[in-house]
Amino acid sequence: MDEDGGIPGAAARAAREGDTTLAPRVDPSLLTAPDSPSAPPPGFEHPAEATAPAGRPAVGTTVLTVLAVLYTLYVARGFLIPIVFALLLNFLLSPAIRRFARIRIKAPLGAGLVVLLLVGGLGFGIYQLAGPAQRWAASAPQSFAKAQRKLRTIILPMQQVSRNVEQAANAVGGPVEGRKSQVVVQSGPSLSSRLFGTTQRIAAGLVEIFILLYFLLAGGDLFLQKLIKVLPHFSDKVKAVEIARAIEATVSAYLSTTLLLNIGEGIVVAIALWLLGMPNVVLWGVMVAALEFVPYLGAATATVVLGVAGLAQFDQLGHALMIPGAYLLINLVQSNLLTPMMLGHRLTLNPVAIFVGLAFFFWIWGVPGAFLAVPILATTKIVCDNIESLTAIGEFLGQRDEDERRVTARAP
Repeated sequence: MDEDGGIPGAAARAAREGDTTLAPRVDPSLLTAPDSPSAPPPGFEHPAEATAPAGRPAVGTTVLTVLAVLYTLYVARGFLIPIVFALLLNFLLSPAIRRFARIRIKAPLGAGLVVLLLVGGLGFGIYQLAGPAQRWAASAPQSFAKAQRKLRTIILPMQQVSRNVEQAANAVGGPVEGRKSQVVVQSGPSLSSRLFGTTQRIAAGLVEIFILLYFLLAGGDLFLQKLIKVLPHFSDKVKAVEIARAIEATVSAYLSTTLLLNIGEGIVVAIALWLLGMPNVVLWGVMVAALEFVPYLGAATATVVLGVAGLAQFDQLGHALMIPGAYLLINLVQSNLLTPMMLGHRLTLNPVAIFVGLAFFFWIWGVPGAFLAVPILATTKIVCDNIESLTAIGEFLGQRDEDERRVTARAP
C-alpha cells in the first residue's frame, strides 16, 4: 500500500494522470468519514458486556432435557441396571481388596477370590433354597384357598355389603334382559415361557454384574489415578483424593451396615417363626432379608406372604396371625431403633425422599429399581455431602436432627 489513498502501483499513477482505465470506480456516498483525533477508540462502552455469561437456558430446553434423561433411563434400563449393581458392590467390597493388598495379594488375584466367593455363596444359597421354594410355590394355590376359607368370617360381611350395593344398583337401573355379554379372552405367553425368559434375563444380568465387578475390583484406583493425572493443579488433586476416599468409605460403611442389619433381621425372624412352629424358616428369613432392601413395599409384601403362609399352616386364626405379627414387631424395632442407632443422622434419609425415590425408580426400572432406590439415594446423599457445591441437595435428602428441631422451635 502507498500513500495515495491506499491504491497501489499502476492504479495510483493512472489516477494521478487522469486515466481511469486502471483506476477503481468508487462511489463517494459509500465512503466513511475519517475518525477525528478526539474520537474514542472502538470497542464496548462497558467491558463487562464482552465477558458477560450467556443467559440461563429456557424453560422449554430444561423440560426437554429432563424428559430426554427420563426416556434414556427407561429405554437403557437393561444396560444401566447391571452397571449400577456392579458399582454398588464395588463400593461394598473395595475394603476387602485393600486388606488383601496389605498381605501382598495383588488386586487382580484378590478380586478373583472375592468374586469367586460371592458367586459360590450365591449359588450355594440358591441350591439350598430351591427345594423349599419350589415346594411352597407348588402348594401356593391350595394355601391361598385354605387361607381364604379361614378368613371367610372376616370377608363374608364385606361380600354381603358388596352384594347389597349390587342389588341396589340393579334396582335403580332396572333389569337388563335380552343382552348377552361377550367376553374376549386373549391368550398370552405361557407361565413356563415367562419363567424361562425371566430366568435367562436374570442369568445374563448376573453374569454381566460379576464380570464388571471383577474388572472394577481388579482395577483398584485406576479411574482415581486417571482423574488425578488430568487435573491441572496440585490442590485439586489433593481435594479429589480426599473426596473420593471419603465417599468410598462412607458408601461402603452404609452398604455393609445395611446388609448386616437386614441379615440380622432375617435371622431373628427365622428364629421367631421357628419358635411359633412355622416350617421352612430359612426360606422366610432369606425372603425377609431380601425384601428389607425395598422400604415400605418390602415390609408389606413380607407381611402378606407370611400371613398367607400362617393361615395355611395353622388351624387357629390367632396362632396364624401371630406369624405376620411377630415379623411386624421385629421390623418396627429394627427400622425405628437399630437402623437410626447404627447409621446415625448423617446416613439416614428422610421418609419423603425414600418414598419419592422408591416410586421413581420402581416406575423407571421396575422391581430391580425398587431394590436399588435406597442405595442410590444414600450414595447420592453421601456424594453431595462431600462436595461443597452440592451440599444443599444432601441436606434436603437427610433427616432433621433434634438440635436443629430445638433451634427451629425456639426461634422467634
